Amino acid sequence: MNPILKNVLAVLVGIVIGSIVNMGIIMISGSIIPPPEGGDITTMQGLKATMHLFEPKNFIFPFLAHALGTLVGALVAAKIAATRKQLMALLIGVFFLIGGSINIAMLGGPMWFNALDLLIAYIPMAYLGGKFSLRNSYG
Repeated sequence: MNPILKNVLAVLVGIVIGSIVNMGIIMISGSIIPPPEGGDITTMQGLKATMHLFEPKNFIFPFLAHALGTLVGALVAAKIAATRKQLMALLIGVFFLIGGSINIAMLGGPMWFNALDLLIAYIPMAYLGGKFSLRNSYG
């Protein structure tokens, strides 16, 4: 397969797999750490209106979803890529960073969480995903 096509495919698959991991963690989060009483978190409008009721514990799973989704997506992209594996992993991080920034712009949230999320969950996790992929390569 053409290396450029394989790299594009690697990034697309990384985005899809990372998004699945992200959404899976978000979907189970409410059963592990329940949302605040009376809060509607099923819609963006409801989530935005409920955000002021969130305690720090309510931000654990969103952070894990963002960080682990990016990590797994970057790892997958780097494993599949034909060349420039670390760059393909970092592209996943940039993609999810843009998504996270849009999410913060729409939802708001406490500054401590926004800073933690944007600074740790995306580019550093993509970097680690790429490094993990390279570390386990045999050839």
